Amino acid sequence: MKFKRVFLIVLDSLGIGNAKDAARFGDSGADTWGHIAEKMESFHIPNLQKLGIGNFKKLKGVAPVEAPEGKFFRLNEASSGKDTMTGHWE
Repeated sequence: MKFKRVFLIVLDSLGIGNAKDAARFGDSGADTWGHIAEKMESFHIPNLQKLGIGNFKKLKGVAPVEAPEGKFFRLNEASSGKDTMTGHWE
């Protein structure tokens, strides 16, 4: 598939699941989206749902879609750091 345009959305501090080295930084169990969904009585994120966030990770109140309009990826930093600048510079 050939793309004419790609939109990359980076939402700092709004993670979905934890990084593989999370325990090194005291962040085991980090999952901002998952924890918000668990605590909300009604959790609706229709635009992200259309893009396929429910296909990437099971979230309470967010069903997977048959034909997602976007892609979600899990990225891991190669450097040993947790700060925003290290991650963005990489």
